[in-house]
Amino acid sequence: MPRLRHHPRTLRAVSAALLTALAALAAMLTATAPAQADTTICEEFGSTVIQGRYVVQNNRWGTGATQCVTATDSGFRVTQADGSVPTNGAPKSYPSVFNGCHYTNCSPGTALPARISGISSAPSSISYSYVNNAVYNASYDIWLDPTPRTDGVNRTEIMIWFNRVGPIQPIGSQVGTANVAGRTWEVWSGGNGTNDVLSFVAPSAIGSWSFDVMDFVRETVARGMAGNDWYLTSIQAGFEPWQNGAGLAVNSFSSTVNTGGSQNPGDPNGPGTPAACTVSYTTNVWPGGFTANVTVTNNGSAPVDGWRLGFSLPPGQSVVHAWNASVTPSSGAVTATAPADNPRIAAGGSQTFGFQGTYSGSFAQPDAFQLNGTSCRTA
Repeated sequence: MPRLRHHPRTLRAVSAALLTALAALAAMLTATAPAQADTTICEEFGSTVIQGRYVVQNNRWGTGATQCVTATDSGFRVTQADGSVPTNGAPKSYPSVFNGCHYTNCSPGTALPARISGISSAPSSISYSYVNNAVYNASYDIWLDPTPRTDGVNRTEIMIWFNRVGPIQPIGSQVGTANVAGRTWEVWSGGNGTNDVLSFVAPSAIGSWSFDVMDFVRETVARGMAGNDWYLTSIQAGFEPWQNGAGLAVNSFSSTVNTGGSQNPGDPNGPGTPAACTVSYTTNVWPGGFTANVTVTNNGSAPVDGWRLGFSLPPGQSVVHAWNASVTPSSGAVTATAPADNPRIAAGGSQTFGFQGTYSGSFAQPDAFQLNGTSCRTA
């Protein structure tokens, strides 16, 4: 090996090559490193905050076996789920993410508990990832109570089963079917000795969806299992595993509770009021790819500052890049966020953004949009 101090040209060449290699390595690390380190929780009731507004909880209560969840920027995944319990009894746990209060643990800045009669809408988006080598349900839980309690068990639990794998069934018995939020569900009703449970079970798996939580709350009130003077205390999304469960994930979750309006017929804030926003979603589609141009119109009498548009991309679709807004995450329940230099939609005005994406299978468009938590009409 030559002694480099006797060969300045060689030294300069090696130095340049070394600098080039280091720059390439730094670029690679910058491109692949997450914006912040994920947090793994293995404590039985351990939790952490994501997005500055939701709580991810491990919530292992039905087994002594190890369970770990890893909180991400937009949700969580189950990274270890040991052991099993009989499928004719309670599940092992409920790893989940929530908005509201759970046994005195309240998410930052939450509007919950809130009186049902004072909630005009509660838009939410969720995207799940499933596995086949486990017995579980993907359960979206909504908790109601006659009092604004932030501790203990509430009186009524609404469960939305987005998916079920294995020989399991909801608490109680099936009492029929119902159409809620534009979908048909099996309806089960019963109690677990501590609280009443009303379950809505999807006939087939739902991977991602945007909907109004209040559609299910109003259905529960109509069935006499809650009252309009009760309180919505918590909105949660996660899994109930009986056997295994590693790999299950909530890819993204959002929940907003809009207060200040009643649900009485004829009330200016009640059902039937024209949407305060309109979304036009125009696409150009080719095999395996597409572009979408989205125009958001503010139909209200006041400007919308710091606008954010939430919607769920159909399964198989993914965002490659966007313009005039950032769209995150790349799939499932996504949010388009206004650029810093153009964050306002004036009253009666509009903003347009777009993105390019890929897809597999048949192409479809999102079926619901929310502007800063308010459901929009589609043009």
